[in-house]
Amino acid sequence: MTEILTLPDTRPRQDGIASSYQDLELKDITAKAQVFADFDDHEWVLDARCPFTGLHFIIAIHDTTLGPALGGCRMWPYPSATDAMRDALRLSRGMTCKAALADLDLGGGKAVIIGDPKTDKCEDLFASFGAVVEYLGGRYITGEDLGTSVGDMDWVEKQTSHVIGTTRRGGDPASMTALGVSEGIKAGARVRLGSESLAGVTVAVQGLGHVGYALCKRLAGEGARLIVADIDDDRIARAQEQFGAARGSPGKIHAVEADVFAPCALGAVLNDDTIPELRCEVVAGSANNQLEAERHGEALRRRGILYAPDYVINSGGLISVAMGLEGENPNGAKAGALVCRIGATLAEIFVRAEAEGVSPDLIANRLARERIARRHARIAKVT
Repeated sequence: MTEILTLPDTRPRQDGIASSYQDLELKDITAKAQVFADFDDHEWVLDARCPFTGLHFIIAIHDTTLGPALGGCRMWPYPSATDAMRDALRLSRGMTCKAALADLDLGGGKAVIIGDPKTDKCEDLFASFGAVVEYLGGRYITGEDLGTSVGDMDWVEKQTSHVIGTTRRGGDPASMTALGVSEGIKAGARVRLGSESLAGVTVAVQGLGHVGYALCKRLAGEGARLIVADIDDDRIARAQEQFGAARGSPGKIHAVEADVFAPCALGAVLNDDTIPELRCEVVAGSANNQLEAERHGEALRRRGILYAPDYVINSGGLISVAMGLEGENPNGAKAGALVCRIGATLAEIFVRAEAEGVSPDLIANRLARERIARRHARIAKVT
C-alpha cells in the first residue's frame, strides 16, 4: 500500500521554501519484509522518503503486546536499502525483548535513516521523519540512537509528541545505558573472574560514542584498565588523556588480551571470524545485535566465554526513558536503582544458563517470550 501525505510545516521560514511538505510517499512494506529471516512476525514496516533531501527511512514496529513500540532513530550510510531493512528488523525485535526483560509496558520498534550523519542531516529531514511518527498516532515512540542526537530529536519534536530524548524530555540517556553496562560487567566479573571489584580488570572497549565514552569514564573511576578503539582518532586521544587508556585497532580490538571485551559500536561483531580470535573471559557491551546469528551465542559458550545478552545489559537507557514517560526523573535515583538491577537480572540468567548447559542469550530469549505470552493470554481471557 502506498499513501501520499501532505504534512504541515508550522516552523517559521525565512528562506522562501513553501510552507508545507508535499508528496511525502509512505509505503507499507510489511508483506515485502516477510522474506527476510529477521521478520519474526513484525506488525508493521513502513518505508518513507523525505521530499527535500531525497533520503529515505524505514520504521519497523515489531510487537506492541506490552505497550507502544519504543525504539530510537538510527542514521547510518547503509550500503543498500536491504541492509537498512535487515538492521531495522533486528533492532526492533531486540527492543521488544529488551522491554520485556526490563519488565516495562512497552513494545519494540526502530527507525533507520539511510544517510551519512556527518553530511546529510538537516531540519527538513527530521521534520519529515517526525511527521511520519505523528501519523502513526502513538503506536511508535522514537528517540536518539547511533548517528542521531538530542538536537535532531528537538527537530522531530516540532512535528510530534511521540518522541523522547529531546532537550525538554530527558536529553541523552547514554549515562544510564553506561550505568547498566557497568553493572553487567560487574556481574560477569563476579561469575567468571571471581572478582567483586573492577580494580585491575582489563576491559577492551570497541567504540567511543556517547555510551562507550560514558562507560569508559565509569570503568576508569572503578580502577579498571582500559584498551580502547574507535574510527575517530580524536576520541581515542581523549580517552588516553582522561582515562590513561591504551590504544587498540578498530578492526582488531576484539582480539586483544583482556578480561572483558565490551562491544559498544555496530552490531554483528561476534561472528565466525571474530569469535575464534577472542582472548577474553567475558563479552559485555552496549552494542545492539552483537551476535551475527543466534548460533554464535552457543559458539561463545563452547569457547568458555561468558556472554551478557546485549538487550539485557544495554537496557539502562530504555529504563530511563520509560521513567520519563511515566513522569519520573529519567536520571533520578529511582531510575538509577532500576538500572542497577540489570546486574542481578544478568546474574540470574548466567545461573540458569549454566544449570541448563545453554548460552545466556537462549535463556534471555525464553524469558522475554514468556512475558509476552503471559500478556497475550491475559488479553485473550479478557476478550
